[in-house]
Amino acid sequence: MIFITALVLGIQGLTAVLMLIAVALNAANIVVRYVFFRPIASAEEIMLFLLVGTVFLGNAIVGFEGKQLRMDVILHALPPGPRRAFDIAADLTMIAVCVVLIVLGWPAVQMLAEFDQRSQAAEIPMVIPQALVPVGLGLNAFLVAVRLVASFRTPRPC
Repeated sequence: MIFITALVLGIQGLTAVLMLIAVALNAANIVVRYVFFRPIASAEEIMLFLLVGTVFLGNAIVGFEGKQLRMDVILHALPPGPRRAFDIAADLTMIAVCVVLIVLGWPAVQMLAEFDQRSQAAEIPMVIPQALVPVGLGLNAFLVAVRLVASFRTPRPC
């Protein structure tokens, strides 16, 4: 479990750094645009890529903590047994959807790498931001699976 804790902390730290870089770049772009009249041409593009990384990597933490958006009004009205069954079904569905999206999306990432496609303004290889999508989904599936397995190992109150 130490590895999982380190992984979660690492992802949290990375997403925080990505967000701080985006905020700093935005602040720098505001200053140079309105003070020096020389905007950073690629700032919006880079900030978009940083936000993609933040969202997809941070989503793994949300899944691990079980804090994803859910329609659970009816779920809370159910007795513990059926509620637990729906929780398990929701986690298994989350894992399945992540795996399907990875399988469907990975060929696009491979094509971007083969063609060495780059972004228009910053000339960033497009494989980097696009790979963050399946990597984030893979981390999400893995961490949800870890949480699900751990839920069977810990005793639950009646």
